[in-house]
Amino acid sequence: MTKTREYGRSRLLRLAVTTTATAALLAACTTTSGGDDDNAGGSGGSGEVTAAGTYPIESLDPHGAQGASTGTQLAGQEIFSRLVKPDPDGTLKGDLATSWKPNGDVTAWTFTLRDGVTFSDGSPLDADDVVASFQRMISLNGPNAGNFTGSTMKKTSATEVVLSTPAPDASVPGKLGTFYVIPSGVGEDDTAFFNDPVGSGPFTVDGFTPGESLVLVPNKEFRGEKPAPGRVTVRNIPELSARMTALRTGEVDIVWGIPDDQLASLESEKDLTVRTVPSSAEFTMWFNSSTPALKDANVRKAIWQAVDFSTIISELYPETGKPADAPVTGVVLGHVPQPPVAHDATAAKAALTTAGFDFSKKLRLQFANAEFRPFIQAVVSDLKEVGVLAEPLEKEQATFTEDLIALKWDINFQQLATPSYDAASNLGRLYTCEANRNGYCNKELDGLLAAAGATADKEKRTDLYGQASAIIWRDAVGMYPMSVSIAYAWNSDLKGFVPDASGLPDFATVRSGGS
Repeated sequence: MTKTREYGRSRLLRLAVTTTATAALLAACTTTSGGDDDNAGGSGGSGEVTAAGTYPIESLDPHGAQGASTGTQLAGQEIFSRLVKPDPDGTLKGDLATSWKPNGDVTAWTFTLRDGVTFSDGSPLDADDVVASFQRMISLNGPNAGNFTGSTMKKTSATEVVLSTPAPDASVPGKLGTFYVIPSGVGEDDTAFFNDPVGSGPFTVDGFTPGESLVLVPNKEFRGEKPAPGRVTVRNIPELSARMTALRTGEVDIVWGIPDDQLASLESEKDLTVRTVPSSAEFTMWFNSSTPALKDANVRKAIWQAVDFSTIISELYPETGKPADAPVTGVVLGHVPQPPVAHDATAAKAALTTAGFDFSKKLRLQFANAEFRPFIQAVVSDLKEVGVLAEPLEKEQATFTEDLIALKWDINFQQLATPSYDAASNLGRLYTCEANRNGYCNKELDGLLAAAGATADKEKRTDLYGQASAIIWRDAVGMYPMSVSIAYAWNSDLKGFVPDASGLPDFATVRSGGS
């Protein structure tokens, strides 16, 4: 090892044992292999791949305030491992876990861990690391911790952990798709660790500039097939025109989140492959129901009615958008269509006037990422026509997330994905009174969400989430304009790239044309 890390005394002792055992094994080995085995432990593939993601990567800490952001999730799946993870179509498969099963009343889940997994520094990964990571996530109380309120995890052996929930929860495996395992002993405020983190994923970090770029190289200790590319760079190029130019000139190899007005031009270029896939993401515009001006559900519904979302979508997103019909998209377990909210500016203004809405007050409409400016501007314009003043506030991702949790906004826009493909990690996590993500509290809704999570029967769960969606829709907890498809484009010389429905593509299988 070339670096000493402060993981705690137990981890250093475990690493010492591993190093000693490895040295003994090498001393007894008589093979003449040059170390070019194509399986785990190699130095990585040849070729470099550069991607320009839709969102910046501000943090590599999967447990903290940025843990649920698309950027941090994208980085996390390459650097760390999970107990389970979804395939691109949402099907769950084992990662660190080889099997998982609930007890009789679905209040405890037992996970059997894969044996022989090591971190990138050569130290073993076992149940201690899984439990410590879970406890750290809960203690930091970031967005992902909301999936496990009141839950505990304990080690029952070196290769087995049990996650217990305060109430029956059939959605636990899906929720764990955003839970990443790091070495035990990493403190809650250990920012230095995440400058050069140790993980058990296919890649390790070769360089990281928050908000700008992440450089990944193959993890030599990775248990599976070594990553195909020898280096992956994920860049943040905020301006759309610059991102498209970088793709066309070959400066970057993969781009996604492509605007509709660029698709036809890209599809005509023979050197590019373009594909659009339905996603679990939805444009979501929460109202802050704790704001005095927005406490009345009639006011919130009238503001929703004031915006001509169908026209905005047809003009800005004719290929990648369609009007949403529920708080979660059709690919998510728990989706049940709700009646459309028809645009009617005259009726909206009348309802606002009747409700005593203060037209002189500006509503703070916060969002992040420049690509959403045209959509936000169109919404602001429609609201102005009925006398509602909305001030668009574009924020850096880190500030946006902090202010989102602190409810420092009146209307919040985000493209909200459901990476677990289960409404529990969207509706069940974000709409409870305890979560307080949008200032809305409804005990009836809490009861439906709890009941939906308490049964493993998919039909019952869908029915209960449908009832919950009806309340969210009726009370206009937010505006739900659009279900999103994600458009990808990549250099046709690249092989093995698979577009992901959550906007979280995996780079481990991507091969450049010359590799």
